[in-house]
Amino acid sequence: MVHRIEITAAQITVDAQLNETQTAAAVWDGLPIEAMANTWGDEIYFSTPIVLGLEAGQEVVQRGDLGYWPPGKAICIFFGPTPASRGDEIRPASPVTVFGRVVGDTSALKTVQDGSQVILRRKQG
Repeated sequence: MVHRIEITAAQITVDAQLNETQTAAAVWDGLPIEAMANTWGDEIYFSTPIVLGLEAGQEVVQRGDLGYWPPGKAICIFFGPTPASRGDEIRPASPVTVFGRVVGDTSALKTVQDGSQVILRRKQG
């Protein structure tokens, strides 16, 4: 079954689809999640109460990927290069588990600032 979520950060709302990983299942089971946004280049990340190890860790991700970063117990939303990127790649601070991706345009996420409220919830319908 495909799980869909809604992510609201500041005044921006995007939809996302979770994949079939154990990490995605743990995030789904932990919803809703409310946190304060941190930004790092074109990445939004925030701590969660979810504690997981790395699952099929990736050092480079794609625009729109949702990642879980075990060292910070954090969910990351990637929408462009980070300070660790080389060229146009999108590189997390260290490997993440990709557990889903934003559906559609991610460009509005560039307006989200540190300290903004972020809410992840199950998508209805």
